[in-house]
Parts: sequence; structure tokens; C-alpha cells
Amino acid sequence: MSSVTPVPVDTKATPGRSDIRTVLRAYVALTKPRIIELLLVTTVPAMLLAARGIPSPWLVLNTLIGGTMAAGSANALNCVVDADIDAVMKRTSARPLARHAVPTRNALVFGLVLGVLSFGWLYATTNLLAAAMAVGAILFYVLVYTMLLKRRTSQNIVWGGAAGCMPVVIGWSAVTGDVGWQALVMFGVIFFWTPPHFWALAMKFRDDYAKAGVPMLPVVATPQHVAKQIVVYSWVMVAWTLLLVPATGWVYTVFTVAAGAWFLVFAHRLYSAVRRDKPTNPMKLFHLSNTYLTAVFVALAVDSALSLPVTGWPF
Repeated sequence: MSSVTPVPVDTKATPGRSDIRTVLRAYVALTKPRIIELLLVTTVPAMLLAARGIPSPWLVLNTLIGGTMAAGSANALNCVVDADIDAVMKRTSARPLARHAVPTRNALVFGLVLGVLSFGWLYATTNLLAAAMAVGAILFYVLVYTMLLKRRTSQNIVWGGAAGCMPVVIGWSAVTGDVGWQALVMFGVIFFWTPPHFWALAMKFRDDYAKAGVPMLPVVATPQHVAKQIVVYSWVMVAWTLLLVPATGWVYTVFTVAAGAWFLVFAHRLYSAVRRDKPTNPMKLFHLSNTYLTAVFVALAVDSALSLPVTGWPF
């Protein structure tokens, strides 16, 4: 009876594939996918409003691809600049550069390449204005927010957050080739949403930011002052969303009023608890802020897709 020679098993094959997946996950983590998801949630409704209906699916897809690369570039470069403080803060200590999963030089090249690709992609598939604004958003986020404001002023997130408002303007310009007043209103909604969103997070991780030497408002101000500022910005944000009512229909109006009232209740509850020196959980407001922004822009998307009658201002 003939014997069968066993086939050698390559014991290195599986670990090799595993290593590749680990490296790929580290590079993906540099782009901060969860932040990108929220940015894309606002881009599509802006495009639908610009078209007052359903724009070309290819245009939407190409804008999202270009926007994803632009946001990924900004986030990766942010990780490069903030590697030292990310390693100090418990909340960010698992980021790739903080745990040395990716060489700093590689992360820098990766971020720059993504930025160049985003410009080229948007220029080729949408228009020059959208491509230029994507690059502008990257530069503003890295140079102005990360390098200039973040470690120097408690107003860092107020002004630096403008970079996160750009996807709606980019989406609008990809459809129309210009920047309409509606795009500026959507920009403002996210601009005024950013401080309550991040200050609630910073209240929870105040010690983290203090340890890293980042002067977020909760680090340099009393909890009462921070909670009051959250209420003020929340009211401005909700009021600002109503500026879009003349360019939309009843779906957006009803949902944005309801969502705004819901958000304001939670903001005032936080302020009331802080004033009374009661235990608070600011992360409830942080998570609610994500849900709120999504709800407002989904309502805008549905309203625009249905092409409901435009009422009001003669713009």
C-alpha cells in the first residue's frame, strides 16, 4: 500500500494575512471613520436640497468619495500633529500613532496623498470650486485648528469647528457650481452645533484634556459656565435651523422643530443639574447631539427628495 506524502503547511501564511489586516486597520483608524460618517450624513442632504430632488447618483457617489478622502486626509494629519497628546490622554491612547502602530512619516505621507487625491477626484468628477473648498477645509483643520488654536485658546473648538461645516458647502457646490445662501445656513447649523457637542464630551474627559495641556473650555472654566454656554449655543443652533424653513417644506419644519425642542430640554437639564451641584452625565447630551444632527439632516433629505413646494423668501 503506497504512502501519501503529506503536503507541507505554510504556518506563516495566516499570520501574514493577519498582519496585513492589522496594518490596514491602523491606517483606516488614522482617518477616524466615525467622524467621517457624520460628515457624510450632512453632505447628501445638502446635495438633495441643492437639486430640490434627487441629483445624479454618480455625482453623489463621486462627491462622497472625494469628501471621504478629504476628511481622511485632515484626520490623519491631525493624528500626526497630535500624536504627543493622544499618547497622554486615555480617550485617545489607542490611536495608531499613540501606540506606534504606524510610523509617523508613513502617516504624514498617507495624509498628504489622501489630500492630493481628494482634490484630483473632486476636480475630475464635480468641479473646481468643490475641489478647492475640500483642500481649504483640510488646511484649515490642520493649520488653523490643530496647530494654532487647539493648544492656545478655550475657543479652539468654536472657530476650529468651521472645518467640519465644509462638507455641506462642498456638497452644495458639487451640484450647483456656486455657494447659495442655503449652503451658508447649513454651514451655520453645524457651526453652532459643534460647541455643545464637543464641550459635553470635554466635560466628561476634563482631566484628560487638562493632563495633555489642552485648554478646552471645561478645563479653564467652571462647570456652571460651560453648561450655560452649551445652553446658549443650543438655542442659537435651533433658531438657526429655522432659517432653512423658507427653502423647504413641512417635513423639514415639523421634524426640525421637534428635534430642536428635544435637544433644548436635555441642554437645560444638564445646566440645571450643574447649577444644583447634582451628579451629571454630559455624555448623554454628547450622544444626543449626534442623533439630533442626523435627524435634522435626514428630515432635510426626505423633504428635498420629495421636492415639496418651496415657500417664503424671494431668493
